[in-house]
Amino acid sequence: MTSALDRTGPAEAGADRTVVGANLTLPLFRTLSGVLAGHPYLKVVVDRHACTWHLLDTRVHPFHVDYIATRVLGMSMDELDACLDAFNASVYTDPDRRFLLGVLSLHTDRAADGTECPFLVLETTEADTMHGALLEEFYLYVRGRVDGRLPLLLKPANHGQEGELASIPEAVVPRVLSHKLFGDRTRTCLNPGQAEGRLRHFRTTAAYEAAAAGLGWADIVAMPRLPDDVPRVAGFINTAPTTPLSHTNVLASGWGIPNAIVRDLDTLDDPDAPDGRGGLDGTWVRYRVSEDAVTLEPLAAPPRLTKPAWHQQRIRIDTPLLEEAPVLALHRLRRSDRDSYGTKAANLGELHHVLDSRTADLTAFHARPRPPRQDLLGHLAARLGERDAAREHLRAAAARYVADTVRAPDGVALPFRLHHLFLTSSPALQQGIGKLKMALELGAFDLVDPLCLNLQQLVRATPVPPDVARAITSAVPRLLADGRRMVVRSSSNAEDLPGFSAAGIYDSVTTVRGAEHLMDAVRQVWASLLSPRSVRLRHQVGICLDDTYMGVIVQEYLPASLGGVLVTCNPTRREDFRNVYVNCTPGSPERVVDGSVLPQQYLYNTVEGGGRTLDVGTAGEDLPAATRAALARLALAGRLLQSHFGADDPDDALDIEWLMTGEGDFRLVQIRPYAR
Repeated sequence: MTSALDRTGPAEAGADRTVVGANLTLPLFRTLSGVLAGHPYLKVVVDRHACTWHLLDTRVHPFHVDYIATRVLGMSMDELDACLDAFNASVYTDPDRRFLLGVLSLHTDRAADGTECPFLVLETTEADTMHGALLEEFYLYVRGRVDGRLPLLLKPANHGQEGELASIPEAVVPRVLSHKLFGDRTRTCLNPGQAEGRLRHFRTTAAYEAAAAGLGWADIVAMPRLPDDVPRVAGFINTAPTTPLSHTNVLASGWGIPNAIVRDLDTLDDPDAPDGRGGLDGTWVRYRVSEDAVTLEPLAAPPRLTKPAWHQQRIRIDTPLLEEAPVLALHRLRRSDRDSYGTKAANLGELHHVLDSRTADLTAFHARPRPPRQDLLGHLAARLGERDAAREHLRAAAARYVADTVRAPDGVALPFRLHHLFLTSSPALQQGIGKLKMALELGAFDLVDPLCLNLQQLVRATPVPPDVARAITSAVPRLLADGRRMVVRSSSNAEDLPGFSAAGIYDSVTTVRGAEHLMDAVRQVWASLLSPRSVRLRHQVGICLDDTYMGVIVQEYLPASLGGVLVTCNPTRREDFRNVYVNCTPGSPERVVDGSVLPQQYLYNTVEGGGRTLDVGTAGEDLPAATRAALARLALAGRLLQSHFGADDPDDALDIEWLMTGEGDFRLVQIRPYAR
């Protein structure tokens, strides 16, 4: 539900139909309500002192606090702005507060005979800290003034409220958890946007593979789960549940195309529908995706389309440094070493520096003005448990907090120089690369894929020169001597670039043991730079084959009790600067993004505090409260790291892969910009 903590625009003009004191009927609800996330909703304010309640005209009063301050307390907007945080505290966190603020939303259930049964859900804003007695009072007050024929459920807005309700019988306060209410949502926004294009609906992977070569930039591709190698098209539709942090949605975000879950597409695209509308597959549609609605509108005629902006997009890439760069331990790298070792390796080295030096400023995000606030440093002090909100004091406190919460992985980085020496050691490889370059220059794209596949096979079969092999094996003697399991990760200079994330297009190998397997894994990672998909995607944005090289990270494998990905934003509502989005699943973080499971999904508020469960995924149950509290600490640590790694703009979000060891320690295994 929407947050009343900030204002984003003026109230709409028109007569104010706000009602005070009246009982709520369904017709009155529809008169006053707006629509959010596809559901009608109405903001309510209970005034405990006056023993009444206010049903706000959503069109005129989109924010609780504005209404209370100006219409009930007689304040001006300037007066409210001058004390906004204190005012918010008085209505959201004061245990003896005068006002109880909430939202009523209208939902429908379906009875056994197919009849639709409407019901109402009451919830507070996500940062509200109502204790159990207040939640019960709020629910019972509203229950007594809502049409008794409408069932009313209370939805706890955060994990704290879930805990508070645990001691109250459900017979007294009937409730529903967010993930149960929305877990079967028919349509869900993944990446907002709009496109006009030709719908291509594939019900099976085999059907998609048979047609993939013919897909073009004006197609909107729909299937249960899009493959990671989907080409650049006009839009994506998933007909089965997935996460906004899947590789394909990261690509959609980076490409600026709409993406959503549309679970009823089979019904919409039914050529035998009794209404005679026919199927949508192969027809032209207008596809709109927003947080509030996902729509597919058939077009009477093909639209007049122009090629999207990315057809003219040209990505600048820095010249790789191929001179004598040694194999280095990750902790010896800095971010400036990306031109020799790749962005992933350089960022992990920078993370070591941040955690070890304690001198990095991790307060830049919270120090930025957030009108009408001068900054969020007071909120940061509260999150860190500090009384002193002076920025110099908070810098040290933030550095301690992050260093106490996360650890950087050990490992070594292989520079681009080794990849260059390998490629130049083989005349056959040089000849194959020359043919590929010529095919790209001539636009002979029917030859590109087979040339790439032949080159990849040749890379995997070509012996590594002895001096290169010695440089690699001598860097990890302990891991080889003990036969320990290793992870070999890609670290290219052609990824994590503005406008080109390259999420999921390069290989990592997680089951490596011994020198022979290590050499095979390194060659596999090198070969992924020449995959048909990666070559085509880079060529589309003007990245020259001559300028792309692959660094490699070699690490000891760490078994994980929990693994996942967090992004330091709300992927479906980028203007939300409060929340960090966390996905996780038992085991490796790769399972979150590769689509093999549907992860557990959470939002954590890093300004006012608190967290909430969005989806329990394949696991079918929520994590224990202690684990969720640990994830809240991880989310705040990610937000603080954003201040350092988003040096050009503290609001630039990060994409962080992490794992939790059996001992409960968090290890960050990848830090990259989140595609915007």
